[in-house]
Amino acid sequence: MTPLFPSSVEPLDICVPYWGDPDVFRLTIDSVRDQTDPAWRLTIIDDGYPGTAIEDYVASLADDRIRYRRNPTNVGITENFRRAIAAGDGTHVVVLGADDLLLPGYVAHVREMIAQHQDVDVIQPGVRVIDAAGHESSSLVDGVKQRLLTPHGGTLLQGEEFARSILVGNWLYWPSLVFRRAGLAGVDFRDGLPIILDLAFLVDIAMKDGILLYTGVECFAYRRHGESLSQTTLQDGSRFADERRFYREVAGRSAARGWRRAARAAHLRVMSRLHALTYLPRVLFTGSSAARASTLKLAFGS
Repeated sequence: MTPLFPSSVEPLDICVPYWGDPDVFRLTIDSVRDQTDPAWRLTIIDDGYPGTAIEDYVASLADDRIRYRRNPTNVGITENFRRAIAAGDGTHVVVLGADDLLLPGYVAHVREMIAQHQDVDVIQPGVRVIDAAGHESSSLVDGVKQRLLTPHGGTLLQGEEFARSILVGNWLYWPSLVFRRAGLAGVDFRDGLPIILDLAFLVDIAMKDGILLYTGVECFAYRRHGESLSQTTLQDGSRFADERRFYREVAGRSAARGWRRAARAAHLRVMSRLHALTYLPRVLFTGSSAARASTLKLAFGS
């Protein structure tokens, strides 16, 4: 059998923990196939979404770079993320969302960055935000992320500075990130933190003195939905209760390491508190008593 790639080429592993609208996900798959650099390998891990639309679509493409796997039973977001991280064969992996889009130069850009920065554990390219219809979009959350929190392109952050930066406010876009496998040893997704799964994972990488590179080159489209798991959990109080518990834990871990700036950022959690305040009117009027209590504690509690 002829190998898919020459031995000198290391393809980028793109793994998708799939659950969602098949029509939208087809666009995601097409965005991978439209890359200017063909050195990629796409693995789809279907967590039991009803029907065979995606399996049939992959079969119709007859592209050997695309692998489709279906979990025998639904394992949930945390476990399927674990399976996505483990599914690739190469040195670097992307855990792509099933509704996001790679712009045509994504693979070419990140493979160039990998070649230039072989010790970097996480690569964040520039990101364009789109709405549910695929149009370029702007929101308060993304405005704060991109104008106030995101550093200049070409910035390298390691260890405490990496942790402090995202504890002030998580400006990273998870589905666009490229992870170096060697930097993930001993790092796992946390059970019980589904809403801030990504932040907890990234803080744990930073705690291992991991290195983050922000390139600033826009080559990814992140789809922002009005209603999502993170939005609906506002109503039952679980979102902000999880956040408060996580930040308190990280403040203690950082202080124990002597990371005073990271500990202070986790203790103050400025952007997390401000985020809670923006939702406070909605939660006060439409949320449960647990939601009201957890939102008030996150915004004003210690």
